[in-house]
Amino acid sequence: MHIEKAKEQIRNAVLAYNAKDTYGRYRIPVSKQRPIFLIGAPGIGKTAIVEQIAEELGIGFVSYAMTHHTRQSALGLPYIVNKKYGDAEYSVSEYTMSEILASVYEEMKRTGKTEGILFLDEINCVSETLAPGILQFLQYKTFGRHRVPDGWVIVTAGNPSEFNENAREFDIAMLDRLKKITVEPDLDVWKTYAADSHVHPVILAYLQLRPQHFYHVETTLDGMSFVTARSWDDLSQMLTIYEDNNLPADKDLIAQYLQDEDIARSFANYYDLYRKYHAEYPIEDILQGTVSDEVIQRAHQASFDERLSLVTMIVSALDDRITKQNVKETVLRRAIPLLRAQESSLHDFLQNSIDALQDAHTDQQLEEKALYEQLLNTGDSWQDIRPFLQKEASASEADAAALAESIEHVFAFFENSFGNGQEILILVSELTVRKAPARFLLAHESASYARYQKQLLFHDTKSELHKKIDALQLPGTD
Repeated sequence: MHIEKAKEQIRNAVLAYNAKDTYGRYRIPVSKQRPIFLIGAPGIGKTAIVEQIAEELGIGFVSYAMTHHTRQSALGLPYIVNKKYGDAEYSVSEYTMSEILASVYEEMKRTGKTEGILFLDEINCVSETLAPGILQFLQYKTFGRHRVPDGWVIVTAGNPSEFNENAREFDIAMLDRLKKITVEPDLDVWKTYAADSHVHPVILAYLQLRPQHFYHVETTLDGMSFVTARSWDDLSQMLTIYEDNNLPADKDLIAQYLQDEDIARSFANYYDLYRKYHAEYPIEDILQGTVSDEVIQRAHQASFDERLSLVTMIVSALDDRITKQNVKETVLRRAIPLLRAQESSLHDFLQNSIDALQDAHTDQQLEEKALYEQLLNTGDSWQDIRPFLQKEASASEADAAALAESIEHVFAFFENSFGNGQEILILVSELTVRKAPARFLLAHESASYARYQKQLLFHDTKSELHKKIDALQLPGTD
């Protein structure tokens, strides 16, 4: 199955394992809660989805790579205690708590979360001496005499043996204690993640042209040659930082991430073309509706790979702005009723909220923290902060109207440049499947989008659109 389906399966298993009856007992006894074994090629996002599940469910998360552990660190160290049996006293070996289990208790203490996911990566690469202890752990949720706290679900992951010479095949005794989920790379699923995570648009455009380069593993005379989903994700972040700092991103850099000579060369060539297109097409003018006839004529005469690059640049620029707008609208919509309800203790509410957001890392959390800090400096009462909030709300409405107008300008540019061609199909597809634009367009009307959406029958199924996209003849870039 693909990674999103695997995520759904794991999430549902966590919910099922933590379901309780009216007496507060787990409906599935802990001894019957099979650990999940997620197996698939490296770099397809196994670790990422498990961490996302924990965050989305609001539960704890502890992660360990089992290849880093010895028997002592995983099971604990022995020590001698004296115990009396009958009339005689004996020296008995006991074990300290495993470092892994201790980390679970530390996470519970740090976050106050009594339920969570203990994620053990590379579980099929443990040493021979540790393997019996792992078998016991998977069956009884214990390392030595110490047990995983109730409410903590065990999720494990590993790579098939063809990708890791240290990986071992589990026998029936082991597999019969696991929920095994096999995951395969899937470009369509990854593209949805990539768009929502703002993966560099040049990568999205390139993989539209070269889908066979998304995931590639080959054994050559010189060793392993490979490109994975992780390769593209990590390269995206580096390209963005290089561009922000005016550093040259050449084939030598690209080959450090895309570890296949031919794919690295092909992408490096395309990246140079993409940068050229980015410099020559005024994206801001297109969004503002002030683009010149010369640019429209050039787009009309462009090759398909140039057109696709332009489409991706425009959609990515829109997506970035819409994402920021959505975050601002969400924060204001959530904050205003909360602040109004806290009128009698507004100062304490703002200060406590800021303190709770000290570890903020998502865009929404950072925006919320910034808003509360501004309000704290504005006044201590609802009457003090109300004018500021009214001003922010009015500015947000104006920004949303401007963005809606930009969408109309983009459709006009596409109509003037490409007519009613496949570029319109790709544009509407991207605006529909990307979370931020789709959400914005539900709240803010776009006559052009609605017209084409109806024309292309988006209201039936998005899968039909994907079939049309797949049927397009996309030329190569070499």
